[in-house]
Amino acid sequence: QVQLVESGGGLVQAGGSLRLSCAASGRGFSNKIMGWFRQAPGNEREFVAAISLNGGNVYYSDSVRGRFTISRDNAKGMVYLQMNSLKPEDTAVYYCAAGDRDTVNVVNIRYAPTYAYWGQGTQVTVAS
Repeated sequence: QVQLVESGGGLVQAGGSLRLSCAASGRGFSNKIMGWFRQAPGNEREFVAAISLNGGNVYYSDSVRGRFTISRDNAKGMVYLQMNSLKPEDTAVYYCAAGDRDTVNVVNIRYAPTYAYWGQGTQVTVAS
């Protein structure tokens, strides 16, 4: 139904910034809750941020709040994650995900199984 492709990852020094992009194609993007997750080697897939259908509500993990900003442009089918003040512990593969508006709720929004559609991931590496 929805295809997601992430881009914008790379290598950055601690304290630097990156902006990740997620391009959505297919139908129903504007009716999807969008999220960012990340996974480092040996770790579980971890919630990073999520955003409501029209961007009115945003959610962040405690570890990124104040440093990362999620946004979306429904007309362009794009979701973004602006990452500032990056730390080595932010190093991971970052995934864009889409959840159905009737499936996502305030309890499950932070859990990966809630989301039915996933991108391929983009690597973010923060040097110490």
